[in-house]
Amino acid sequence: MHDDRSITEHRLRRVLKERIKPAVHSRPVPLTVERWEAPGEPVPVAEGLAAPYGPCAIGDPWGPAWGTTWFKVTGAVPVDWAGRTVEAVLDLGFDRMMPGFQCEGLVHRADGGEIKALNPYNDWVRVADRAEGGERVEWYVEAASNPVLVDHAATSEGDRLTSGDQPLYRLARMDLTVFETEVWELVQDLEVLYDLMVQLDTGDARRHGILRAIGAALDAVDLTDVPGTAAAARAELAGVLAAPAASSAHRISAVGHAHIDSAWLWPLRETVRKVARTASNMVNLMDEHPEFVFAMSQAQQLDWIKTHRPELFERVKKKIADGQFVPVGGMWVESDTNMVGGEAMARQFLYGKKFFLDEFGIETNNVWLPDSFGYTAAMPQIVKLSGSRWFLTQKISWSQVNPFPHHTFWWEGIDGTRVFTHFPPVDTYNSDLGGAQLAHAARNYREKGHGSRSLVPFGWGDGGGGPTREHLARAKRQHDLEGSPKVRIERPDAFFEKARAEYEDAPVWAGELYLELHRGTYTSQAKTKQGNRRSESLLREAELWAAGAAVKVPGYAYPYEDLERIWKTVLLHQFHDILPGSSIAWVHREARATYARLREELRGITLAAQLALAGEGAEELVFNCAPHARRGVPAGGAGRPAEAGEPVTVEERHGGGHVLANGRLLVEIDGRGLIVSVYDLEARRETLAPGSAANLLQIHPDFPNMWDAWDIDAFYRNRVTDLVDLDAMEVAESGPAAATVRVTRSFGSSTAVQAVTLRAGSRTVDIVTDVDWHETEKFLKAAFPLDVKAERTASETQFGHVYRATHTNTSWEAAKFEICAHRWIHAEEPGWGVALLNDSTYGHDVTRDVRPDGGQTTTVRLSLLRAPRYPDPETDQGAHTLRFSLAPGASIGDAVREGHALNLPERTLTGAGPVAPLLSVDDDAVVVEAVKLAEDRSGDVVVRLYESRGGRASAVLTADFPVSAAVESDLLERPLAGSAVGAPTPSGAVPLTLRPFQIVTVRLHRV
Repeated sequence: MHDDRSITEHRLRRVLKERIKPAVHSRPVPLTVERWEAPGEPVPVAEGLAAPYGPCAIGDPWGPAWGTTWFKVTGAVPVDWAGRTVEAVLDLGFDRMMPGFQCEGLVHRADGGEIKALNPYNDWVRVADRAEGGERVEWYVEAASNPVLVDHAATSEGDRLTSGDQPLYRLARMDLTVFETEVWELVQDLEVLYDLMVQLDTGDARRHGILRAIGAALDAVDLTDVPGTAAAARAELAGVLAAPAASSAHRISAVGHAHIDSAWLWPLRETVRKVARTASNMVNLMDEHPEFVFAMSQAQQLDWIKTHRPELFERVKKKIADGQFVPVGGMWVESDTNMVGGEAMARQFLYGKKFFLDEFGIETNNVWLPDSFGYTAAMPQIVKLSGSRWFLTQKISWSQVNPFPHHTFWWEGIDGTRVFTHFPPVDTYNSDLGGAQLAHAARNYREKGHGSRSLVPFGWGDGGGGPTREHLARAKRQHDLEGSPKVRIERPDAFFEKARAEYEDAPVWAGELYLELHRGTYTSQAKTKQGNRRSESLLREAELWAAGAAVKVPGYAYPYEDLERIWKTVLLHQFHDILPGSSIAWVHREARATYARLREELRGITLAAQLALAGEGAEELVFNCAPHARRGVPAGGAGRPAEAGEPVTVEERHGGGHVLANGRLLVEIDGRGLIVSVYDLEARRETLAPGSAANLLQIHPDFPNMWDAWDIDAFYRNRVTDLVDLDAMEVAESGPAAATVRVTRSFGSSTAVQAVTLRAGSRTVDIVTDVDWHETEKFLKAAFPLDVKAERTASETQFGHVYRATHTNTSWEAAKFEICAHRWIHAEEPGWGVALLNDSTYGHDVTRDVRPDGGQTTTVRLSLLRAPRYPDPETDQGAHTLRFSLAPGASIGDAVREGHALNLPERTLTGAGPVAPLLSVDDDAVVVEAVKLAEDRSGDVVVRLYESRGGRASAVLTADFPVSAAVESDLLERPLAGSAVGAPTPSGAVPLTLRPFQIVTVRLHRV
């Protein structure tokens, strides 16, 4: 037989596009359209309904960037349509290729209730299943003219303060039509079969059988009367659609989903509307399709619906109760996991799962993080302690170098906890359920022979409207179809239960899930990152002192509502396109303002609690909220600090520069203002590599291949400029308590002023760097070449640290050329190590070189600032203050202590006398992460601790108040079957036994 495949395939594509699809909505009758432009920000629905509408015609331009246009749409169903299915087609001017990244609309009834959303693949509204004829239509469309910002070009459209006022869209269509059901079904038949056919091998008889059936169907279609001949065409396809799948076919659990970034190329306020639009579509689709299941993560987004769209929220609640609308994830938002602090990660689950329990009575079992940029090795333990059982991600498929070896596996964290994990082989979290994607999922699945199933999240995300009736039609046809995986729509937990049952002995992946992409997100938008770190620290302070005051001071009221509200705001801004710095200018401008507001509020809460604890008096008290004693002031207490130690001296250095000494360290700064020696007087060894200089600012070109704010590519290292030219150097402070040398440099269009300080009694060299940054597409680093033979470095992560090799033996190590650390990174050889500490920097890189003398130089660099142009062309422009410290001779324990000290400054005020800690621990390896009152307002005190050094620990937790019981709890403060917490003694001492990196939450019942 002659090969006529291409002819039939081409024929199908043209007939579908030009004849069959246009016939789905027939006999169009124009609706009357009026419009009103809302001034400024979006208005309440009632205001939009009552607005003065003016004339509007199809083809009219509308919508400046970030504007809202209200369209009033009226008309009547023709009488001769009685008994027909009638729909309106309301096309705002959509580009069908970009669902979620353009204009969107929400249709309201005249009474203000939501009907459904309008999106590129969902531009219809059902009027009647069987029209009576003459029905009146009166709808109001709230249309958002969001600019298209996906072309990766620098643009001022990313902020309403700088965007233009020219219309972005043209109204395309507003018609009443007859919905031709049989034609629509024919479209679905043909598309499913075509998509399946082209995935099959050309030698497969099944492919040719489908081809012949399609040819017969096209022959049956009268192109002048598609509605009248659609049924006959479908009859030609019935046989090939009825052929069952092979018994060994891959099984797909299809879960409706609409991944909605809580901010990205739109501001937070627009996400509130995107969420409402999507949810309205989903509950409508559920009304028509009881088999449809839709999973929605991010408690914050459901809370937005509750707050802003209460009527819609009640509909969502009903569907949740019915089992169709499924809350997943258990977190407040789909947060970043690399940079979020330990306690903040715990609160993501506390407030996320608590919302689902309080509002819906649902305990979510899975963690749903398809799009975050890599996953901390601390996550498995946090997942388990939240009461969750499963973990799902997709993003690791974006790794540039090493394909991840598993799709279903056990993920093991730094403490040894394992969580059952799935990584969907479909390689997208916005699947269209088309044949290409399903075939890819089956081919790509790496557990063949052990497992047989995978999960596919389907639906248009980011405001694209979620799953559509077309998606459900594809799922129905591919439920049991020869040549296709078997598709079943079901809840995520059903998939995980089956996947674990068939593959209990799945392989284990130990350690972080490092994304070999988007490494620049550890650095972009420094002020957003600084705001996050400072907010986490301030929340720790506020809760610690407020808990102490609530227990010890009669009449003091613990600020439950304020702290919860502030926590939720901080958690929201940890979303994986806000904290990583990959959102538009508007988002980060608002984030900076939000962090400033929270800072003042938290300082007020902290001061009020400290004043209550201190009482009236004139004694100067230093409050220490760090988890370790410092200067004689106990952790979590207040008192008069002890003498610092041997005074600091500063002398002129031979050959230029200065020498600082305090009896523990001797620091040399040369004539260029660079640190050329840090001598550990106690260990009698040099910290820096011979002939090198530390605190060396270096600048690189920064023009990645694609994702500007997200990525740095390894080739940036090929060009570097050392910033050694000096504008000025002076001794800014010289006294027994501290000595400071200030160095000023100019480079490009920027300046940097660095203050290098040595303090009495200190084992750290402290550096404050003020940068007035006005570079473009540049990358600023601070280098510390250490005379340390380190095979690996330790980087602080949540509740512990993670080790990474310094070598590049394999592609896996080489791909980690930029890494994330929290408050410190530590390099060590047996017997001696060095820590580099920071107060708000996350990005680092480590390289190693062997010198001619045989020694190894381990260079640790902090990534200070970037200047990408997209999506915010002004990223990091302006003034920054960055603090970091070098700690020679530091052990891991020293790094933990000094890292907390740098991030949790002392507070000084006057009072009646010393304040005893509310709680104390007798082992410095056991770190108190948080002290607070219980969420249920019982008055119980909750303390979260962890073993910080990677070893076992036995400690005693002592309360400065009567304790009736100590209960080991989960992150939601519920009793947990565990063995880490012993019974309290009559004096309030609670024995603790912790394994390496174990997190323990203790709930103390007060007498």
